[in-house]
Amino acid sequence: MATWTEFAHAAPRTAGVFARRHAATGNLCLLATLRSDGFPRISPLEPRFFEDQLWLVGMPGTTKFRDLARDPRFCLHTATVDTEVKEGDAKLWGVVEDVRDPALHQRWATALYEETGFDLRGREFDHFYAADIVGGSAVEINDGHLEITVWKPGEPERTVRKD
Repeated sequence: MATWTEFAHAAPRTAGVFARRHAATGNLCLLATLRSDGFPRISPLEPRFFEDQLWLVGMPGTTKFRDLARDPRFCLHTATVDTEVKEGDAKLWGVVEDVRDPALHQRWATALYEETGFDLRGREFDHFYAADIVGGSAVEINDGHLEITVWKPGEPERTVRKD
């Protein structure tokens, strides 16, 4: 498993596409979790990069966070409306860890406020998930060809070019 910084170092192409698409959509991604009945759930989420980590934090009491508390596996996909993926597309998968550190929560909330004006300072968080990344992939169109880049821990990124 890898923190965001470790992932970005090991898989710079995939991380670059993810970060670019994440920023282009105003941080919106689609989060896949597993429901209690075993079926997948897709939910919107605005994950944030902070202190070398990718954080999955949001509105308290939501079913997506109950899903993660029960089964920490996730997939996170950059939101797109471009069916031709001209700007690229990426997804990450891994497991979350619920970090119970009130000082970290407040540093994160302060950074969020300074960046967006959205004020969560002083709030207690029922879940504060760090994303431990166990894989990632990205697609890009280069010179009219689809390029699929995949990363797994302990391996270099590999890219397959489709005609």
